[in-house]
Amino acid sequence: MPETERTRVLISEDGTVTFRRMTMRDLDEVLRIERASFSAPWSRNAFAGELMDNHFAEYLVMFSGEQMIGYGGMWVIVDEAHVTNIAVYPEFRGRRNGERLLRMMMAEATARGAARMTLEVRVSNEVAKRLYRKLGFGDAGLRKGYYTDNREDALIMWADLVPGRGAPDALE
Repeated sequence: MPETERTRVLISEDGTVTFRRMTMRDLDEVLRIERASFSAPWSRNAFAGELMDNHFAEYLVMFSGEQMIGYGGMWVIVDEAHVTNIAVYPEFRGRRNGERLLRMMMAEATARGAARMTLEVRVSNEVAKRLYRKLGFGDAGLRKGYYTDNREDALIMWADLVPGRGAPDALE
């Protein structure tokens, strides 16, 4: 499959959003989204290692038209998926794009055999916690001092993956 081919399209009330697997060619734009979204962004080497060396890793990029607007990554190990990162450009937030992205990740995890998904979120990130709870994630514990930039705690959340709760289909 050519790298530029979008492998899944979702039609939404405010336009078309497309997804495909992340490639090394995406890293410049992914890093721009990363820096716009996080106070302690991942490095190019961190993403490259995930794409090239981690056979558990699955990374997706999301587009509005031809513009990349977000990305998400996870590890799928046996029957569990662990979200490593998820981000949408600030100017594309508040339009359900984060929800679309996470739903696609949930569908992809389910297609790869995962029955559960976990993630960590800053205890202060109320917007993200509302989204995660909406999609079936529940609180499961705290990681004290988890975030390196300010030692903020992370809330650990888990969800059971139910076929059909995510996007209509996983990527082919």
